[in-house]
Amino acid sequence: MTGDLAEDVVRRVCAAVADIEPSDELAVAHRRAALRWLDSTQDIFRRVKPATPSPHLVAYFLLVDRPAGAVLLCDHRLSGLWLPTGGHVEPGEDPVDTVRREVVEELGIEATFDPVAGEAPFFLTVTETVGDPAARHTDVSLWFALAGSRGQVLHPDEREFRSVRWWRTSELYAAAPSRMEPHLLRALKPLQLDVSPGRG
Repeated sequence: MTGDLAEDVVRRVCAAVADIEPSDELAVAHRRAALRWLDSTQDIFRRVKPATPSPHLVAYFLLVDRPAGAVLLCDHRLSGLWLPTGGHVEPGEDPVDTVRREVVEELGIEATFDPVAGEAPFFLTVTETVGDPAARHTDVSLWFALAGSRGQVLHPDEREFRSVRWWRTSELYAAAPSRMEPHLLRALKPLQLDVSPGRG
């Protein structure tokens, strides 16, 4: 990747991060940390598994069925958590293109971006991974939304996921927090889904 291309990619990622409207104080802190990191380096893509460099950029995407008030999550084999689908952004790759690539690889469908969020990330997290301490690192994750339907045919990657399922809002609130992506409930507000535990 040439220096000019690297600068262009980092510039576009910086703009995308800056445009994310924080939904709470933690979101403000995560955006500030991400922008500080992006301002300090152009080495933002994972080059060597699992953790070089740390932090590095990840693109999450939630498949959203808005009429049903539901999102698709995957029971991730490595982390042991129910997570949105997604993956590491390849060197020089725009995160939007990461979403387009990963949704084919992980769910066997083409990307149709959510009409509310569009192609821009709607949420951002800066988190340390779980699992083997030797492999832990920090992920700077841009969250995107794709339009989906609970009735559509999916072809999940069984190497990565034990299973996939649609979760309604009320089910997300009732789930064991230790098994869920820790920022998932926070992501529902900027996604503009009904976040009331008594509904959905």
